[in-house]
Amino acid sequence: MKFVIEHLQKKFGGKEVLRDIDFTFESGKIYGLLGRNGAGKTTLFNCLNRDIKADGGTFWLEENGVRRVPEAGDVGYVLSTPTVPEFLTGREFLKFFLDINEKSIKNVRPLDEYFEYMGIAADDRDKLLKDYSHGMKNKMQMLVNIIAQPNLLLLDEPLTSLDVVTSEEMKKLLRSLKAGRITIFSTHIMDLALDLCDEIVLLHGGVLENVDKENLDVGEFKDKIIAALTEETDE
Repeated sequence: MKFVIEHLQKKFGGKEVLRDIDFTFESGKIYGLLGRNGAGKTTLFNCLNRDIKADGGTFWLEENGVRRVPEAGDVGYVLSTPTVPEFLTGREFLKFFLDINEKSIKNVRPLDEYFEYMGIAADDRDKLLKDYSHGMKNKMQMLVNIIAQPNLLLLDEPLTSLDVVTSEEMKKLLRSLKAGRITIFSTHIMDLALDLCDEIVLLHGGVLENVDKENLDVGEFKDKIIAALTEETDE
């Protein structure tokens, strides 16, 4: 399966944030979307999730030569700031999500199995989500996207504010889930992208550029990325 973007564009007033996005993503890989703060990573994700309308271009999923426009269930989007219904408990939220998606979710498991899978302690499962830590809210947001099994998973800086233990748990989880889906992980932290991702894609100057790390050691690869991102500032 592939996810193809062609000539995607987005402006805000006179500022051209996405100039001409052309890229093909393949399933089974985690792509690190690396860019400076304000480069347009979240804008790109919002366009792909149709939260905002692009000014031009198109994108589609392709499998066995057949193209189709992504439907709502094809795309999962984990925001940098977790968005969960804080008036519900973790258990109530999970049950509600399973109930409203019962026709599309296969092999539904007991609720506690899902919590155990994400490492959420038994004492926390019946607490209100408003009392969850940032990391626990992030786990709940990730959990519902895992259950939904989208073909395209967009992760907008999901690990930036997590503690070291939770961050390592989430990285391990993402690696175990990459088969059969396309995962795009945005970050402005280079070492995180190099540690987690199979491919590195730079967003700078309003376009996407793949950075080939073959035959480069880590130091050379970092220098190449910094040089590319510095060129944008100089321009």
